[in-house]
Amino acid sequence: MFPCSKIAPDIVSPSHKLSHSERSLWGPFCVRSLDIEWGQGHRQLLIIMASKEGMQRWTGRVALVTGASSGIGQATARALARHGMRVVGCARNIKPIEDDAQMLSGDSTVTGSLHAIKCNLMQEDEILAMFAKIRETFGGVDVCISNAGFSDSGSLSSQLTVLNGDAAKWRGIFDVNVLAVALCCREAVRQMEEKGATDGQLLVTNSMSGHRLTPKVNLFHAITKHAVSVLVEGIRRELREKKSHIRIAQISPGIVDTRSQERMQAGFYPEEVNAFYKTLEALRPEDIADNMLHVLQTPPHVQVHDILIRPTEQSF
Repeated sequence: MFPCSKIAPDIVSPSHKLSHSERSLWGPFCVRSLDIEWGQGHRQLLIIMASKEGMQRWTGRVALVTGASSGIGQATARALARHGMRVVGCARNIKPIEDDAQMLSGDSTVTGSLHAIKCNLMQEDEILAMFAKIRETFGGVDVCISNAGFSDSGSLSSQLTVLNGDAAKWRGIFDVNVLAVALCCREAVRQMEEKGATDGQLLVTNSMSGHRLTPKVNLFHAITKHAVSVLVEGIRRELREKKSHIRIAQISPGIVDTRSQERMQAGFYPEEVNAFYKTLEALRPEDIADNMLHVLQTPPHVQVHDILIRPTEQSF
């Protein structure tokens, strides 16, 4: 019989479900379930098996997370700091990131750190200044997570059609969803090469809308997400041509309950939206952060290209 206290002392009940915080804590491990003899019968015990690589090789290294003030970016920045990384979180509003940094610094179990940088990803000069600051302060990035995304919350017609849309709004969506991703990837690779981070990782938060059109979607938002899919594959090929071992991956979620999701849906009839969210249990930001950790903990010879993830109850 396995010594439970040495495996997972707080996770021995067969009815115990891992919380998001526990899953984040055990993120770099493989969780297996075994039926073992226990007292008068059999119980299920969670056996925590350490992976060969895990997140250990990222301890003390530098990760940039864009859009880290809320939603997926916030959950990811917190998770990386808890796993020992020095995380730079950027957003236009950095107050939530500063609050998270203070919260994490007061937690004795957190081995990493979180630092806030204000950046408007619609402005190229601000992106370049952000990377210059990261080089100056931290010596450059090892991981770059382009998470920030934008979908204009205009009228129903501007949400659903291109023919009635506004070019100025399209430009804003394109600048954040495509150009900013390209710029961040370019600058990150340059810094990785400068510092000799041959195992560097690029990660992009895409969307299921980057693979097919979904009902009642902001069409131009979907157009930019399709562009991101091409961009990621294009960068992967460029890295291969350079014989670089820097990797790039994207995660394409379905319906996630985040602030950006609420903004995307703001142009629809509120009654319809509220009714829709009652029909299924949406993904949580922590679900996507868990997948970010999965990509990072894979061995350097493994190229995870795309993870498509949707709620179990999502039908489209």
